[in-house]
Amino acid sequence: MSVQELFDDPRLTSAGLLFEANSGLLAKLDPVWSAHGLSGLDLNALMRLSRSAERRLRMSDLATQTALSTSGVTRLVDRLTKAGLVERQADPADRRSAYAALTEAGVRRLEQVLPDYLAALDRWLTGLLTPEQLAGLVTGLRIIRDVTNPAALADARTGGDGSAVSR
Repeated sequence: MSVQELFDDPRLTSAGLLFEANSGLLAKLDPVWSAHGLSGLDLNALMRLSRSAERRLRMSDLATQTALSTSGVTRLVDRLTKAGLVERQADPADRRSAYAALTEAGVRRLEQVLPDYLAALDRWLTGLLTPEQLAGLVTGLRIIRDVTNPAALADARTGGDGSAVSR
């Protein structure tokens, strides 16, 4: 295979479009969560907690689901705890383990940000596609996620596809 044939490989186009769409979408969504005093990572963590059993996750599971290191998730939870949006809860069955749990203030913050966030998602993602295109996209993304990031399903509420955020 020639170098030019490698450069023209449609797999490169598929991956490039996915990365470019992700970057563009994040740039469009950033002002929404920023207007509510959150980062994208903050909102991701709050959403994962809100959609998990008992609105809490083991710190290790939250780290896995947000692709953060142990120290990274500790800093994130520290920041969200300081803001009153999350609290740490000891695991009575395992003293070495702790949960991050969504507080009522965290629920209220999500209630404030979600209408704007959903409107932005409609404008920049779901509203750009037909129902059939969106269903195909969701199906394809689940397949890719399940193979490349199965840990994203850790300790998720049952139902749907089991994912804490993207059922």
